[in-house]
Order: sequence, then structure tokens, then C-alpha cells
Amino acid sequence: MQTSLVAKLKPGVLDGPPLLGFLLPRRSIGGPGTISRRRCSFWRPLRVSSEIELDEPRIRRCSPILESILSPVDGFATSSEWKAVPDIWRSSAERYGDRIALVDPYHNPQSQLTYKQLEQEILDFSEGLRVVGAIPDEKLALFADNSCRWLVADQGIMATGAINVVRGTRSAVEELLQIYIHSESSAIVVENPEFFNKLAVNLFSKANVRFIIILWGEKSCIDANMVHDVPAFTYDEIIRLGKGSRQSVPHSFKEGHGYIHESIKSDDVATLMYTSGTSGNPKGVMLTHENLLHQIKNLWDFVPAKPGDRFLSMLPSWHAYERASEYFIFTLGVEQVYTTVKNLKVDLGRYQPQYLISVPLVYETLYSAIQKQISTSSAVRKFVALALIHISLLYMDAKRVYEGNVLAQKQDQRSAIILFFEWLRGIIVSAILWPLHLLGRKLLYQKIHNAIGITKAGISGGGSLPMYIDRFFEAIGVKVQNGYGLTETSPVLAARKPSCNVLGTVGHPLRETEIKIVDVESGEELLAGSKGIIKVRGPQVMKGYYKNPSATRKALDEEGWLDTGDIGWIAPNNLMGPSRNCGGMLVLEGRAKDTIVLTTGENVEPSELEEAIMRSSLIQQVVVVGQDQRRLGALVVPNKDEVIEAARKLSILDSSSEIGRDKMVELLRDEIRKWTSECSFQIGPILIVDDPFTIDSGLMTPTMKVRRDRVTERYSDEIAKLYM
Repeated sequence: MQTSLVAKLKPGVLDGPPLLGFLLPRRSIGGPGTISRRRCSFWRPLRVSSEIELDEPRIRRCSPILESILSPVDGFATSSEWKAVPDIWRSSAERYGDRIALVDPYHNPQSQLTYKQLEQEILDFSEGLRVVGAIPDEKLALFADNSCRWLVADQGIMATGAINVVRGTRSAVEELLQIYIHSESSAIVVENPEFFNKLAVNLFSKANVRFIIILWGEKSCIDANMVHDVPAFTYDEIIRLGKGSRQSVPHSFKEGHGYIHESIKSDDVATLMYTSGTSGNPKGVMLTHENLLHQIKNLWDFVPAKPGDRFLSMLPSWHAYERASEYFIFTLGVEQVYTTVKNLKVDLGRYQPQYLISVPLVYETLYSAIQKQISTSSAVRKFVALALIHISLLYMDAKRVYEGNVLAQKQDQRSAIILFFEWLRGIIVSAILWPLHLLGRKLLYQKIHNAIGITKAGISGGGSLPMYIDRFFEAIGVKVQNGYGLTETSPVLAARKPSCNVLGTVGHPLRETEIKIVDVESGEELLAGSKGIIKVRGPQVMKGYYKNPSATRKALDEEGWLDTGDIGWIAPNNLMGPSRNCGGMLVLEGRAKDTIVLTTGENVEPSELEEAIMRSSLIQQVVVVGQDQRRLGALVVPNKDEVIEAARKLSILDSSSEIGRDKMVELLRDEIRKWTSECSFQIGPILIVDDPFTIDSGLMTPTMKVRRDRVTERYSDEIAKLYM
């Protein structure tokens, strides 16, 4: 049966300019309470009433606690009662109503919302989506960047029972189109008109778009020739539509007509997050409300934030790491300030955040800035600063020994007497160095703290934190906690706790999370300390890849274990000695998958670059490297005869008709640059390898494929020197 929605306009219901009409292709959704939609002119005003008459009941899928007027909740809702992610907003509004929830200083208009205001904004946006035709279970693309309106749109979509498909504006247009089409999205929420116009060039010829929502800017900037008669709405218009409609919903519900109310279920898909680029089959990770709620309920063990604490947000909100972190912190009454990479340095000093959630590159950048400041000081100041830092590094090394936080891969078999004397030595050395370490805090480190804020902890994810960065911040008294996870795991699997922040690890697993290490070839579970593939199981593991059952079966076995594709080991338990607190912690060693994760958080598939480079006659073999580094590098096996011939043509041979090492590096670097000029990423430093990778050397498989993990392990020292 089909029903029709009749909307009548009453004077004074909505203020502001007339809204655009909406293009809703006539579409039948099976089952009771379905709605047919009519195609209207793009520029025809949309007339909306606070009283909506329905021929048949309309299905409303709601977040049960957020819209508690439809599903009353007695008293404060506890976390155990949350069934959907948007439920957290009612709980937070009740507890922290007048506290500032978020500050967004870099958009026009600037925004500041309390917890109560944020809850109402989400409710209005959600209801506004229903008015313009959003229905449960359909996909709505959300292509926008970090902002308060992104958060409202994200949660507003979820609260309707629809599924948002997220990505940022820095992604290639082709990639965004692929995501939109593959996900079967039916409408789009975008950052601004300028960005939308770029998408619109090919979007409407390839996909169905029922309506458009612009988060920032004016819809008058949309190219009407591209969108034809598809309705467009600004953020403010959606909010006004929602407010008007919400006035009638409680009355209609109480009267027993107009709506059939359904609650969102915990195992309903909340969002689709794509992990692949434009090459190959796209992989849309299906994360459920239960997946994300597991993160919200369990991250406090690692980040014990309190009401009034301030977080500085700079990562893309659509990234799983930032997204889960934001949901979590808003359940604690904290204040989040949005910043940008450009403004990060200033905002750290201005806002003095208790916490910064970011990727390793940010901490590397802060480290470099501090080192540069020291190096440009006078000779005396530089000498004193470097000496104090060196002493503090030694002090922390000794402190870790007697505290039992020294990472070890093997079981400690030494006698109790030896362990006692090592413990005693750690105490003595740290006691001797303590006064000088205290002097460093007063003369130098306090100034650094004032400049960078971060009074409680910096949380690092999206890649491994380099040890020298880890040790430096520990020495100057800035706590940096490293964590580990994947988009497929919502994302956090493990993290370092404030009370047990063991350097070199990614900490203990979250509650209800199982981690095991299996042999790369046999798949058998290995003992603690043995290196192998990391497999995980827990409530945060994805439902699967959207429309990709083969990839799902490959990643998830029948028992629910997810193959992360990463290599690592679990620290063994020691009852005594310098490693007694490290048992059960996870240590990452690299990736079994080919994907390279840079410290910027960007994922790089090296095959595209390697294929381009191998088109050069001067290069015999190449392996792109750069895991946990700022930029990519490459190991190159040159085709020596071709290199000499090219050098002869360029007149760069020496007197012995040989090419010098430095000249060869420059020649090959220019060659690589030429062949990769059209690639998304570029190669930085290169290492020339004289001996080819062969089957006999163990660096190639019998099918003549380079064993990337073994190559990088064989040349690990040389690779490390590339980045010094």
C-alpha cells in the first residue's frame, strides 16, 4: 500500500526565507506506513506545516533515549541502557546541560554550544531530515570536514535510523563518486557549495540524488544548471524544518495516530566507512551502534577525562579514531575545541587543553619545533638545555627499571638476587639524577608545557609512535599514550593506560577484547613473545564489508576472529624484575598487508608507485617503504648496465667509466620522480641495493613476488638511516 504525505503551511510556523522545493522521485518502500514522494521544481518553495496529516501511519525509527518523549525513560539514563549512539546526547544533556560542549572558532558563523543546545540541535536536524524525506536504513552521504555541524549532521542522520556514508573533502572526486555509487546513497550532505559544485559535474549523470544539504555557506552559490530540479537546503533550513515538525510529533504520537514508532536496535548498521582508494573493489566497513557504543563505554580506562576538561580536535571527524573519541568524550562533560593544522600551535597555547587526540606526525612536529627553538638559542642556553634533556632521559630510563616498565620480548630467567640488585641500581641512579631532572623542569620543561598545553595527556593513534619521540616527551613530563586499532574495529583495540604507560607498546586490550598472535603460515596460536599475525575478537569488530562477502570471509572467520594484517607480539608475564608490569601488552612490528600508514594518518598502497617506477629501464626491482614515517622512501635495485649508459649520455661518469654513488642516487631519484609524477604520493629518500631480491635469498616467493616484510626486516638499519 502506498500513502501520501500532505503538508499544509500555517502562518508564523517557520520564520526566514521560503525554502526550496524538494525533488523526491516517486518511490515505493515496501511494508506498512510507506510514503510516496513527488518530483517538484528545484526553485519551487517548500511549504511545511507544524501539523502533518497522514493517510496511513508513518514509520519513525528513533534513538530510544534521545527521543524519550516517544519512549519515556525514568531518571538519568545509564550507559547500560544506551541502545544507539545518539542516546548519549540525552544522558549528557541531563547531566551537563549548561556546560560548554563545543567551540568552533574557524567557521562562519563561529559556534559555541552547551550540552543542552547540542542535544536540541541534533534533534532538530534529525527531524528536519525526516521532513525532507529521509527514511530508516537508507544511505545518506556525508562528505564534509571537521566542524560542529559535521557532528550534528552525523548524529542527526543516525537518529533517524538512516546510515551515513562518510568522507572528507580532501579525497579525490573520483573516489567520492565511487563511494557514493557503491554505497547506494540516495542523498548527500556536503561541506559547502564550492565543494558540491566539483562533485556535481559527474554526480548527477551517474547516481540518484533526492536532496542536497549544505552545511556551510549559501545555496545560492550552487550551480543550478548542474543540479536541475533536485532540492537543496542549507543547514539552518533543515534546523528550522525540524523545529516546526517537532511541535506536532508529540501530539500526534500521544493521540495514537500519524506514526508507528520503532526503536533503533544495537545491531543496526550506524555508518559505512570506506577503507580503500579508487583502485580495486571498494570496501565499506559496516559499523553498528553496538560497535561504537563499546568504544564509548570503555575508553575511560585509558582516558579518564573529567567534566570541564578541554580537548583540542584537529583530525578529520570522519576518521574512525577521531569519531569514536568525540563520541566518548562528550559523555564526560568535557569541552571540545575545533582547530586546524594551521592554527594548532597557536591554539595549544591559547586553550591549554588537558588532552590532544592526534596522529604521530603531530607529536613529531611538536618535537621538531622544540628542537629548533633550542638549536637557535645562544650557545650557553643550547648546551644547558641539551644537557638537561639528556639527564632527564637517563633519569626516566632508570625510573622505568625500578617501576617495572621496561619492555622485554622474552621471559626473564634471572635469579631474584640479580633482579633485586637491578631494581636497587635503578633507584640509586634515579635518586642521583632527580635533582638535575627537577632543575630541568623548572628551567626548561615548564616553558615547553606552557607553549603546548596538554596538561594531562596526548593520545596518539593511526600509526606507531617513534621511540625517540616517546622518550623525549616522557623525559620532559608530557604524557603521550599510544593506541592501536583499525577502522574495522571501530577503531580502538588496545591502548596504554596513564598508570602503566610502557614505551614501545600499544598497551593492554580494551575490555571484552581478545587478542591473539598466530603463525603467518600455519595459523596456529603462538606463545607470548612470539612474533606473528595479530588477530582480534570483540564487540567492536565490524559487521562486515558492505556488498563484499568474499572480503568479509577473508577478514573474519566463523568464530569472529578478525585478521588485522598486522605483525606483532604480546609481552610475556614476569612476576619480578624490570618487566613485571608489561605482561599482556601488545607490541606492533609492522604490517603483513602491503598498505603503508604514514605518520600523517594517510594510507598508501605501494603497488601503484612500484608499478609506475618499474616502467623505467634503469630500475630492476623496487620496494616502497615508509611505515610510520612522515614520507615514503624506496629500496632500489638498479639495472647497472642501463644506469651506466644513461650516465654516459649525461656525461656524469668519472675517469674510470664508473658512476659515483651520490650521482647514481641523484640519477635514480630523477628517474623515479619522472615516472611517478602522476601518482597520488611521491617518493622521498632512496636506498640503492646492490644485490637483487631472489628466491634463494628468501626475499622472493616461489611465484616471484617480493616478500616485502622480509626485505624491510633485512634492511631495517639502512631504512632507519634514510629518515635520520
